[in-house]
Amino acid sequence: MFSIVKKELLGPNVYLMDIVAPRVAAKAMPGQFLIVRADEAGERIPLTVCDYDREKGLVTIVFQTVGADTNRMAKLEVGDHFADVVGPLGNPSDLVDLPIEELKKKKILFIAGGVGTAPVYNQLKWLWENGVGVDCIQGARTKDLLILEDEMKAVTDNLYFATDDGSYGIHGNVCVALQQLWDEGKRYDHCVVIGPMIMMKFACQLTEKLGIPTVVSMNTIMVDGTGMCGACRLLVGGEVKFACVDGPEFDGWKVDFDQAMLRSRLYKTEEGRLLLKQQEGDTHEGGCGNCK
Repeated sequence: MFSIVKKELLGPNVYLMDIVAPRVAAKAMPGQFLIVRADEAGERIPLTVCDYDREKGLVTIVFQTVGADTNRMAKLEVGDHFADVVGPLGNPSDLVDLPIEELKKKKILFIAGGVGTAPVYNQLKWLWENGVGVDCIQGARTKDLLILEDEMKAVTDNLYFATDDGSYGIHGNVCVALQQLWDEGKRYDHCVVIGPMIMMKFACQLTEKLGIPTVVSMNTIMVDGTGMCGACRLLVGGEVKFACVDGPEFDGWKVDFDQAMLRSRLYKTEEGRLLLKQQEGDTHEGGCGNCK
């Protein structure tokens, strides 16, 4: 049983849960994701790992209620349990494969938007525990939507906040914040951006202009999480990739965000899925049953 031992409301409709899943916790690495089901009738929900505790056998998830199944998840309380917690899935962050001494020489910047802060935290914590200090820009529309503030501060050299309405930190989005830091003389040679696709798109446009190699996580477009449904098909450098099996992290300069956003909208309807199958042919990956 995947029992819930902690539940916390982080912000409007955003929840954190610690779940007993010792086999998953033993193998999880930053950048990977899980698939959870609230109950036997629930849909599969892919969520990037926010944290893990190998000794206690716990994994931490953060999710926002956006539909029936996430609303059902939000109604679970401490002592309840998930029907399934599967993982870890996907590839770990490229950073964990680099020698620690090499990482220490890099000037690394993370940019976190909304609930994308959760997977960013996991990577920041791993780097911090290995003696690698990094900077981070955390953005949201308004102060009340910023999450995990204290936790993020504990694992960064410098944490900058950016709010669209100016209610906290730098007045503007994460791109405004990055440009401001750059104008002040801050320089970085690696960037990781995780958040809404539109935010990642414009952040990558700016980092390319500034010459900062950038990695993004495409976890937001995953549905099945195993390469069967084709929901997370995207173009990276003109090549067909699937976020769940090839990612979820990719070179942000090469991701076709416009195609990914349009495709995500089409995939939500039966007519759209049929159109995509017709357009994409053998690369559609139609094992979900919707397209047969």
